[in-house]
Amino acid sequence: MIIGSTKEDLTLEKRVAITPDSAKNIINLGLKVIIEKNYASHLGINDDEFKKHGVQILETSKEILSKNNLLLKVNCPDEDEIKNIQTNSILVGIINNKKDNKKIKNILSKKVKIFSLELLPRITRAQSMDVLSSQSNLAGYRSVIESINEFEKAVPMMMTAAGTVPAAKVLVIGAGVAGLQAIATAKRLGAVVSATDVRSSSKEQVESLGGKFLEVKQSENLETSGGYAKEASDEYKKKQAELMKEALKKNDIVICTALIPGKPAPRILNEELVKLMKPGSVIYDLASENGGNSAYSESGKINTVNGIKIIGTKNLMNKLPLTASNLYSKNLFSFVRNLYSREKQKFNINMDDEIINKTLVQEKS
Repeated sequence: MIIGSTKEDLTLEKRVAITPDSAKNIINLGLKVIIEKNYASHLGINDDEFKKHGVQILETSKEILSKNNLLLKVNCPDEDEIKNIQTNSILVGIINNKKDNKKIKNILSKKVKIFSLELLPRITRAQSMDVLSSQSNLAGYRSVIESINEFEKAVPMMMTAAGTVPAAKVLVIGAGVAGLQAIATAKRLGAVVSATDVRSSSKEQVESLGGKFLEVKQSENLETSGGYAKEASDEYKKKQAELMKEALKKNDIVICTALIPGKPAPRILNEELVKLMKPGSVIYDLASENGGNSAYSESGKINTVNGIKIIGTKNLMNKLPLTASNLYSKNLFSFVRNLYSREKQKFNINMDDEIINKTLVQEKS
């Protein structure tokens, strides 16, 4: 059985689905690996590093697509790749049923089984495959680094002969994987950190990292059985806005990470709330590609309002492509290992396996 991977469109995506280490692990399962020439050269990984583990290098993506049984990608294949994709093969990657709907229909018409790691269930056995967690961890870290770069002031408290520089104050909205990493990173850099989340269960995690938890008193349960946030009621949103009014006046940097699975990002900071911040403050919106948590947030842009910088992210992993690729490729290997039966020497689409069942992409009308 052959696993292949083609190059991504480097104008959009710098991560790769297979690294030399993950290729070695895949080959150790008894599988063959084929990749396109200069597959990861933009990351400083030349073809020889793959070859020494037994990877076969082919000249074109068309050759890869015509020979592989399972295709590993970061994003959904483009239209040219879909034309050449092997009938009855398997595709694994980050495939968005909403964004990639037209492409998905074309791929499924070729009897290709599509698995999206965005759909992984939150169970212990799936943790090693959890791409959302691995990539969100990096996003939380990078959001703080980028924010501080734009803040243009010192972050930790400094005592000098000329006077004391106070520590910067950072507020993190949303205490999921990205939010918790943002808290940890900001604390390591010397900031005074606070955080808020609709899930009261996140209070303990925030405090364990040294952050102060800002809680909206409420009786409704805003956490799904899978541990994700639910959409809040209008009453909750009013209480949340009141909490934000006081918090925003005091904080220098706000990191927005709040997302609701399958829905646009909740708008937490309206125009009035944003303008409560001091000139020179920074809002970094990790949710901007999903609509944004903050007013004035646009994906890939920095907008300045009343001296406040509102930064919208776009393809943030392209700023950490090697680290992101290393983690992502390990997630994919874990998924492949679960899918492949060494005993039968074939990929086993066992629909009784919750991981396989939940990640299989079904066509939407």
